[in-house]
Amino acid sequence: MKEEQELKNIVRERYAKIAEQGKAENAASCCGATTPSNKIYNIMMDDYSETEGYLEDADLGLGCGLPTQFAKIQKGDTVIDLGSGAGNDCFVARHETGLEGKVIGIDFTPIMIEKARANAEKLGYNNVEFREGDIDNMPVNENVADVIVSNCVLNLVPNKKKVIGEIFRVLKPGGHFSISDIVLVGELPKELREDAEMYAGCVAGAIQKSEYLQYIQDQGFENITIQKEKPIQIPEDILSKYLSTEGIQNFNNGGTGIYSVTVYAEKGGAKSAKPKLKLSELQAGSSCCEPSSGCC
Repeated sequence: MKEEQELKNIVRERYAKIAEQGKAENAASCCGATTPSNKIYNIMMDDYSETEGYLEDADLGLGCGLPTQFAKIQKGDTVIDLGSGAGNDCFVARHETGLEGKVIGIDFTPIMIEKARANAEKLGYNNVEFREGDIDNMPVNENVADVIVSNCVLNLVPNKKKVIGEIFRVLKPGGHFSISDIVLVGELPKELREDAEMYAGCVAGAIQKSEYLQYIQDQGFENITIQKEKPIQIPEDILSKYLSTEGIQNFNNGGTGIYSVTVYAEKGGAKSAKPKLKLSELQAGSSCCEPSSGCC
């Protein structure tokens, strides 16, 4: 795999191009980075269209979940969106936090920041701000956010452990995050694992689900919960660019799983009064729930 800065440069360059693509093209590919499938329209993203606060112009079709749906945002909260793109999740979060709150979007691709700011100005939102910067070195002071959300972005960052440390630093005591991301169970074929397109496509940069959760626990987060999980199937017409027919069969039958997970966790403090969950209980699936059930 390439060096950390080289990977960041690849992602920044690719996402500058992806920002100019249409939603349909992005949704039918792996995060807009690969050639679109001619068989499946929607590979990773969830449908935002019925979500309050949704702005179609800000939806580039690059997500893999609906983290704002699960984030328990309250009126007056300060919310930070990591990898904010054209601002979609920020505008949904702004609906929840209201005029009393504040939303900060962080993205390291200049054209994404430009698009997001233009969308915010069009909407007349004065409490939504977009800052250019890396999410593993956030341009935000410590103990600022009540809630952090992110949609299919941490997999694109080489040093995920550092990002999780930054999330802990920036959250207020008692704050929490809800993050949708891509994780793995089993090993990807070398051809996918080492391909720059598949890295920018949110696949090659994904880590093992157990490792992802362990990073969160090791940082000191509490009440770690998988709020939603769904398998991701890469269409054969995309896989054929990287694998032979035999390689595709081996991959599909080899037990490797690519999943979108939405993970919730809390930073201990004044707001956190729930008993801690053990990571072993989480991995056994005992804490997985939908937002309407009240167990999150």
